[in-house]
Amino acid sequence: MPKSKRNRVVALTKAKKKGKDWKEGLVQHVRTAVEQYQSVYVFQHFNMRTEQFKELRQELQENSRFLMGSTKLLQVALGKSESDEVRTNIHLLSERLKGHTGLLFTNLTKDEALKAIEEFEHEDFARAGAKATHDFRLTEGALSGPSGPLSHTLEPQLRKYGLPTRLNKGVVELLADFEVCREGKILDSSQASILRVFGIKMATFRLKLLAAWHAEGDSFEILAEAEEAEAEDPTLSDDDLMLNPDGELAEE
Repeated sequence: MPKSKRNRVVALTKAKKKGKDWKEGLVQHVRTAVEQYQSVYVFQHFNMRTEQFKELRQELQENSRFLMGSTKLLQVALGKSESDEVRTNIHLLSERLKGHTGLLFTNLTKDEALKAIEEFEHEDFARAGAKATHDFRLTEGALSGPSGPLSHTLEPQLRKYGLPTRLNKGVVELLADFEVCREGKILDSSQASILRVFGIKMATFRLKLLAAWHAEGDSFEILAEAEEAEAEDPTLSDDDLMLNPDGELAEE
């Protein structure tokens, strides 16, 4: 069994909200997880939705753990080079911890992990900053949403969003054809709000496994290349991290 390197001393700079002791405790927490699980994966996330992510974590909690937050801090925890890595070859994961990524620690087999992640998808309304997945236009006349004719109380808000509307005997009418968005273009807040009113979902929360490290043989493998992330995805900083009472990392 290869000797663990996880007790190496790592120098960490102070942060305004999270101190040196807190960061060192977090590094130790990550290193403990390396010893507890058979495999560690780097995953990329798209259109993060907190509630659905919690559901996925609960589904896999018996044999897996997700850690997200500052990629720089996670890199330090794993080691950024051969000289400071906590296990042989695990620093190669650090090279892929960039942007909207996190770590999955698991005892699932490779096939089981890939299946669980590939099957997980959740459609939702797009937020400002996301790209439109298709064109969407409204035609002149009475407007209806997913549940039928729009409520008259929505008409003032629709005008604020830029729609040429009016109330005609309690019916919300569009005075002229209106192009809400075009495929591939970035949505602003008004466009995102209009799409929500009409029940048009253009975002899919999903994960993608990029690389893996396995304790057996200290082996590393690349699974996929990272994709371009959409603007609505947040990149968490050190101060967005916290430890739950059960030892899990979560968004603050």
